[in-house]
Amino acid sequence: MAKRKYFGTDGIRGQVGDFPITPEFMLKLGWAAGQAFKRDGQRNSVLIGKDTRLSGHMFESALEAGLSAAGVDVRLLGPMPTPAIAYLTRTFRASAGIVISASHNPHHDNGIKFFSAAGTKLDDALEAEIERWLDSPAVQVCAPSELGKASRIDDAPGRYVEFCKSTVPNEFSMEGLHIVLDCAHGATYHVAPKVFRELGARVSVIGGEPDGLNINLNVGSTHLDALRQAVLEKKADLGIAFDGDGDRVQMVDRDGSEVDGDELLYIIASQRQAEGRLRGGVVGTLMTNLGVELALRERGIEFERAQVGDRYVMERLLANNWLLGGEGSGHLVIRDCTSTGDGIISALQVMLAIYKSGQTLAELRRGMTKLPQTMINVRVAERFDPLARDDIREAVRQAEQTLGNAGRVLLRASGTEPVIRVMVEGQSQTDIARVATALAQAVERSSS
Repeated sequence: MAKRKYFGTDGIRGQVGDFPITPEFMLKLGWAAGQAFKRDGQRNSVLIGKDTRLSGHMFESALEAGLSAAGVDVRLLGPMPTPAIAYLTRTFRASAGIVISASHNPHHDNGIKFFSAAGTKLDDALEAEIERWLDSPAVQVCAPSELGKASRIDDAPGRYVEFCKSTVPNEFSMEGLHIVLDCAHGATYHVAPKVFRELGARVSVIGGEPDGLNINLNVGSTHLDALRQAVLEKKADLGIAFDGDGDRVQMVDRDGSEVDGDELLYIIASQRQAEGRLRGGVVGTLMTNLGVELALRERGIEFERAQVGDRYVMERLLANNWLLGGEGSGHLVIRDCTSTGDGIISALQVMLAIYKSGQTLAELRRGMTKLPQTMINVRVAERFDPLARDDIREAVRQAEQTLGNAGRVLLRASGTEPVIRVMVEGQSQTDIARVATALAQAVERSSS
């Protein structure tokens, strides 16, 4: 895969005000995307949705202007979860969908994600085409009558709520369950509570009051302490946390114990196997805990690892014609329900497993044992491939020699921020912590 100039593993992302996350670039990006998505002989349209960041208003206007200059119609969705834009792009037969979001990052970051007309992440070739247009002079369509029009879709939230509910059987009910939802002050704040309440649950909400600046601030799937505390205080049955744009989910059980994406993936796969609905194996990533692989194989379920990123999980699912895959972050892909990672729909599949099995979340997770795993994020001035440097490769060799066959080491550059992720997995928490620290120090020395 050729190195891309602007796109990372999940769109274009960075700090607001720093190139390329500027109004000027977004204007050009809107025009470039319009050129890439435009098809002759038809009226082309692109949907734009966003999360709750204050900067989203600014970038929405810039993208709208760029698309219009390219002669593409724009339909505005307002604050909506990322997977909702994927769904609505399909149902409105749009040429593409654009999401303005930096996912689980703080408010001072923002970014752009694209969906194809089929509601899937763009392939490398289409991203490369957008980049080619970005490096070309922007030229407005010839006649003012050819400019794109803009309109707003007012019933988008209701459409998505009904879609989420349609992914579980009619007889399914959460009656009698008390659930705490953490919406991360993000894009799920106005849709997730409706979904779960309309399916019968008693719902308490935290992280449901976005102000443009508090998205992901000490709440959401990357900060579970608030949810854990709320579940214990309210004596709820479980808690569900989404990230800022709603494509990830993590849970806590009634005792406040975290249930991460690896365990949720195992729960969904096991229940589907019991019902004969799994169809093939499961795709994880290089970061997936070894305990997931061992537990699935013990049940006779095939397991395959993809590169980190939901687009790569989807690639392997499509190649194998399998239905289920995901990441420990809670970014799960359930292909017979939707076309991309969806936190609400993934949570509903876990709730369906609870309903069908008659077991609690805590009981369902006991089928697998996670191996101790330590992750250290080393912030660097610029992203680089850590394994391209001799000194880091030598540190990895020594680490693997120390762990022997009882552990695993993975170093990778984040695709969304200037961070090198150091992951070590093994039998002993003490040993892997020591090895991870030594590797992180090697990365710091090499990058200084």
